[in-house]
Amino acid sequence: MASPAHKLRISNLQATIWRNISEKGTWYSVSPSRSYKQGDETWKETDSLGFDDLLTMAKLLDEAHTWIARQMQADSKARRAKAEAHSEEA
Repeated sequence: MASPAHKLRISNLQATIWRNISEKGTWYSVSPSRSYKQGDETWKETDSLGFDDLLTMAKLLDEAHTWIARQMQADSKARRAKAEAHSEEA
């Protein structure tokens, strides 16, 4: 399995950002999750959120949006630089 591009965490909530590359280009997706301890002290994860989790997850998703927007700008800049370098070689 691929490694996440970035993880954001507040308390027991996490937003995992995935970089996906295809023939159409690079795109990003986000997986929200909540960690909890099961009775035997084993940590588990779920994508189910309670009322008290919603505003915190909204904050994490806002931060994920900002991270992705900046990363997309960096990706675009790198593509332009690569194209310019390639055109100078020709």
